[in-house]
Amino acid sequence: MAISRYKNIGGDQINVASFIRKAAINNIIDCDIIQTADNKRLDHYANEYYGDGSNWWLIAAASGIGWWLQVPNGIVLRIPKSEAEVLNFIESI
Repeated sequence: MAISRYKNIGGDQINVASFIRKAAINNIIDCDIIQTADNKRLDHYANEYYGDGSNWWLIAAASGIGWWLQVPNGIVLRIPKSEAEVLNFIESI
């Protein structure tokens, strides 16, 4: 299930990435913390964790690494454990 990066709030469309980052740091969203290896891209991790590579941006948002699919080996990632938990969080904003 692909989750939208944007939410309409008060007539404005906002990007939810910064909210996801803060929630991941403050343990509002449960995350696995891993270090990148084997030249895997974020879409590979998203496919591995969620069965859907298009949600790579959830990992980027939670990790605060910007919007690149390719990340060097050794980068620490916060990977939200549950897409449903992230979706519920976004809906609560």
